[in-house]
This record gives sequence, C-alpha cells and structure tokens, in this order.
Amino acid sequence: MSVQTKPPQVATAATELVQLPARTRVLRHGLRMHIRGRTVHLRGLRRPPTGVWRWLALLGPGLIAATAGDDAGGVVTYTSVGAKLGYDLLWLLLVLTVSLGVVQEMCTRLGAASGRGLLDLIRERFGIGWAMLAIVVVLVANGGVLVTEFAGIAAAADLFGLHRYLVVPLCAAVLGYLVVAGSYRRVEKLFLAMALVFFAYPVAAIVSHPDWGAVARGAFRPTLRSDPDYLLLAVGLLGTTITPYMQLFAQSSVVERGVARRHYGSERIDAYSGAFFSNVIAAFIIIAAGATIHRLGGADIGTAADAAQALAPVAGAAAATLFAIGLLGASLLAAGVLPLATAYSVSEAFGFRKGINLDPRRAPVFFGLFGTLLVVTAALALIPGVPIVPLLVGVQVLNGVLLPIILVFILLLANDRAIAGELRNRLVDNVLGWGTAALVTGAVAILLGTQALSLVGITVLGGG
Repeated sequence: MSVQTKPPQVATAATELVQLPARTRVLRHGLRMHIRGRTVHLRGLRRPPTGVWRWLALLGPGLIAATAGDDAGGVVTYTSVGAKLGYDLLWLLLVLTVSLGVVQEMCTRLGAASGRGLLDLIRERFGIGWAMLAIVVVLVANGGVLVTEFAGIAAAADLFGLHRYLVVPLCAAVLGYLVVAGSYRRVEKLFLAMALVFFAYPVAAIVSHPDWGAVARGAFRPTLRSDPDYLLLAVGLLGTTITPYMQLFAQSSVVERGVARRHYGSERIDAYSGAFFSNVIAAFIIIAAGATIHRLGGADIGTAADAAQALAPVAGAAAATLFAIGLLGASLLAAGVLPLATAYSVSEAFGFRKGINLDPRRAPVFFGLFGTLLVVTAALALIPGVPIVPLLVGVQVLNGVLLPIILVFILLLANDRAIAGELRNRLVDNVLGWGTAALVTGAVAILLGTQALSLVGITVLGGG
C-alpha cells in the first residue's frame, strides 16, 4: 500500500507561510546610496498611512507655497485692509481663494505632467528672450520680498525683547544649513511644521471678540466703493494673495518630489487645501484688525510690528504675543521658500542642475544663488533706517506687474497637449484661469494708471 505524501515544495511553502510576520517589518538602518550626485536612502517598506494620517500625508508643496504668501508683506497688507475698511473686502478674499486654488493647481499639474519647472518650459516653448525677461524680474521682485521677510524676523525679535542683530543672522544660518545639509523630504516637513504657527491668527481674532454678523455680511455681500483707500487696498489684496514666487515654488517642488502623472490626484488636493488654509488665515488677520484697530477709529499701519502693538489695548498682551509668533513663523517660512523658488527658477532658465537632494558640488549655481540671496538680503534688512514700507509697496507693485505675464504663460502651457497631455486644462480651468488673469491685469492697470496720473497732479478717484 502506497502512502501519499505532500510534495516537498508545497510543504516548504506552507512552512514559510506560517512563519511570515503579522505586520510588515521595516529595515531600521537602511542603505544610503549615491547615484549621479543624488542621495537615495532605502529604508524598507512600510504600510501606507490610514485615516487622518493618510490625508495629512497628501500635504506638501501646495500648502507650503500658499501659506508662504501670508508673509510679512501679507501681514501688513491684510492688517491694513482690516484696520482701514473693517470687513468690507472679505468677499474679495473669498473670490481670490478660488483663483489661488486654480492657479496653484495648474502649476502643480504642469509639474507632474512635464517633470520640469515653469521657467524651463517657458524657455523651451517661447525662447530664451522671454525666459531672460522673466528671470530678471523674478530676481528683483523676490530679492525685495526676501528683504522684507528678514525685516519681519527683526520686528518679531524686537517684540520678544531679543537683539535683531543676533536673531536675523542666526535664522539665515539655520535656514541655509537645513537646505544645504538636508533632503527635500526633511525640508518639506520643516516647512509644514512652520505653517502651524499661523493658527495664532485665528486665536487672536477670536480673543478680539468681533461682530460675527458683520463678518458674514462682509464675506457674502459684495460692496464696491470709489474712495482711494478702498480701491488701492483691493489692488494690494490681489497682489499679496497671488504672487509669482508661490507658483514657481509649487511647480518646482512637485518636480523635486518626483510626482508622476498617474499619481497626480493627491497633488490637486494639496493645491486646493493650501489655498483654502492660506486665505482662511488671511481672513482671520483682517477680522482681528477690523475688530480692534478699525473699531477704535482706524489707523495707518506702517509695519507688522505696529499692527501687533495696536492689538494690545483691546485684545491684551496675549493677542500681541500671538501676533508676533505668527509674524515670526510667516517670515521664517517665506524666507525659506523665496530663495528656493528663485534658485529653482534661475537654474531652470539656464539649464543648470538643481534640487535640495543634490550634493552642493553637483549643483553649485543652485546652492550658490540660494546662499547669496540669504546673506545679502539678511544684511540689507539690518541696515539702520531702511525704508521698509516704501520697499514693501514697490515690491508688491512689481509682483503685481509680473503676475499677469506669469499667468498667461501658465495658461498657455497648461493648454498645450504636447506638454500636459491628458492633464491639460478643462473648460472650467480655462474660464477660472483666464478670469483670474483678466481680474489681476485690470487691477494692475488701475493701480499704475492712478499712480501715473497722480504724478502730474490729476486725481481720478473721488471720495466714497
């Protein structure tokens, strides 16, 4: 009588199956490899995040780029809007939230579709002349804004009783070290952590006890006035909410992340989430200023430090402290994003190697420009008596002038089948995108036309 036995290979497979661990094991120490100047760290496989962690894992370039727009210049502009006009421009901020989300999403989609940065695509499709024009304006505009970020850090240091000549160089050195010595993932996590300080503004607004009925009317019932303060602050709100460097950084960061076309869906969520979060914070800045400074009769805001001190009589010292914390975090975040966006742009325009993950010796132009911008702008911000407010206004105007050009390039590239393929613009993208370009262009024309006529003594805008 023959006895049937299980085949050896089946028995071995069954034994191995029983011995498999219940959870995925992770290689703790990993393996670090250097491939063509890029550092790759193999850590093993982990289970994908679930629940709320799955949604938090989607956040990245979109949130960082949009939140960086709430920088020192943004704080001054939003506070001025609330101080002068109360809640009357909240409806425009609501419209701009949609516009910012659409523009940011287009840039991240272009990055995923092409694997290249914005100025790289401009150079290839429209020629080196247009790319050179864009890069010169970006260098001047971003450099000016970066000076104001370090001025914001200095103002926050003054509010905390610290010496600005110690704090500003220290912050510049730390930002430089983190970018040069770190990886993109590590720097991205740091920038996301910095965004948490923006929750100080909602707290300051709530502590100020605003009239929420008036807030709702300002947000959902558009009001149009013809007085100069209203029109000029509306233009300022446009210029500071959608700025060119945010779009440059968003697209370059998606490329740096290595996002593929088939994995683009999560980046869309990130882009719209960033626009929503950024403008909610901006709304709370306006609400806080409206509930305090405007309620006391209004005042001219010269600096972000003035705004923090103006909140103290009504909201108390705690609100001013929270405002200062938010100012410091906003300035630090933008001071990290701005030189990176500029270094990406210049490197893309001329075809140089770029990326945080590269060794500095493999990308000397990228890291050299990043470091030079940090050192020079931090030094300029520490010069005694620097006219920060005129500089800030001039930079905002320059950003506003540049933005329509950048928007047109983005829209043309996002509709190019050869570049975007199946990720090209849909009808709703084009309607909202071209509508945003028309809105910004009209606002810039009003601003420049009004200022030009005022130089020859002609006043176009009458009282409200």
